Amino acid sequence: MLMPDIGIAFGAAGLVLLGVLTLLLLRGAKPTVSREVLRQMARPDMAVAVDIIRSGRRKPASSELFARIYRIDVMQRLEEQMWQAGLYASVADVLLIIVLMFGAGFAAGQAVWKDKLFALAMGAALGALPIFYIRFRRRRRLRNFVRQLPPALDLIKSSLEAGHSLMRGLQVVVDEFPDPIGSEMRSVIEQTRLGLPLPRSLEEMLKRVPEEDLRLLVVAVKVQAEVGSSLAQIIGRLSDIVRNRQRLQQQIHALTAQSRMSGIVVGILPALILAAFSIIQPDYTHMLFYDPTGLKILKTAIFLDGLAFLTIRRLLRVRY
Repeated sequence: MLMPDIGIAFGAAGLVLLGVLTLLLLRGAKPTVSREVLRQMARPDMAVAVDIIRSGRRKPASSELFARIYRIDVMQRLEEQMWQAGLYASVADVLLIIVLMFGAGFAAGQAVWKDKLFALAMGAALGALPIFYIRFRRRRRLRNFVRQLPPALDLIKSSLEAGHSLMRGLQVVVDEFPDPIGSEMRSVIEQTRLGLPLPRSLEEMLKRVPEEDLRLLVVAVKVQAEVGSSLAQIIGRLSDIVRNRQRLQQQIHALTAQSRMSGIVVGILPALILAAFSIIQPDYTHMLFYDPTGLKILKTAIFLDGLAFLTIRRLLRVRY
């Protein structure tokens, strides 16, 4: 009887600690733009630049080990997603949170169900929460950037038609628009002032904001720099294209709303019914949690339910 209490206490203490760490590290504080940061961002190897930005000061004893670990594609993708989400904590801190949450979930699952598979599933679910949070922040930030892009393009076009340069148009966007497009354009301007060519600065912004609509702007600026056509007309046409793409995306989102809701119901309803029966009539669900045959049935049901949810989500993913 002592082991379950220790496991629950460990899990609760771990969750409290993780909540504090998450509030301190993933609160999304605004980064300070300095010349050293922008010099590193202007280097050809963006991964090394982001590493230096995050770590601040390298320790000689651990720099080689961290460099080898960082070369793993998963680590690089995680740091890129953190950068794109506007989260400026180090990868080591996020990995620490993931490990602690996995340990807390595993201990709590082992104490409650006394089954390693359920304990691993609960630990994996809690350990994946920081990843889901980063992906949520990244998706929301990119969506806000795309939503701000058409009026920003209109503002740049008006500035060009008034006789100003493209750099002046970008500065007007920085002055008039909030984050994320304001901060990203500010980084472009600062990199250009430090000597980086404007097309290269826009390409670096495209790495931080991997959106096809922004890629069209980068291509338009590069074509104008090489050919010398009217950039105001190109940006005006690009603004119309971006608006049409967003209108099409909204129509697809509306047409697939019912199916997406069906997928959510398929994924959540069985768990809600099981939880309701566990509270109202515990005898009905006692065999599922404590009988070996019931545990096998429950594991199979969870697997099939998750597979159905992922299948519906995959079918509703429309590329255009």
